[in-house]
Amino acid sequence: MVIKILGTGCKNCKKLEENARKAVAELGIDASVEKVEDIKAIVGYGVMRTPALVVDEQVKVMGKVASVEEIKKVLN
Repeated sequence: MVIKILGTGCKNCKKLEENARKAVAELGIDASVEKVEDIKAIVGYGVMRTPALVVDEQVKVMGKVASVEEIKKVLN
């Protein structure tokens, strides 16, 4: 599983990345968490508001910081 955090590096983007890493650890799943900061790449996903969470190339959350519990639901 590939998880991508889309955002330019703001505090919300960093918090979403932190929450995603915690969710992966708590679930004990095999997943990589990547940060995407390139604006063209972000727009390529159709994302207009960051931060965004992408799982296996599908946008799951956009424009908000999802909690660890919300991310765990998305990953299951």
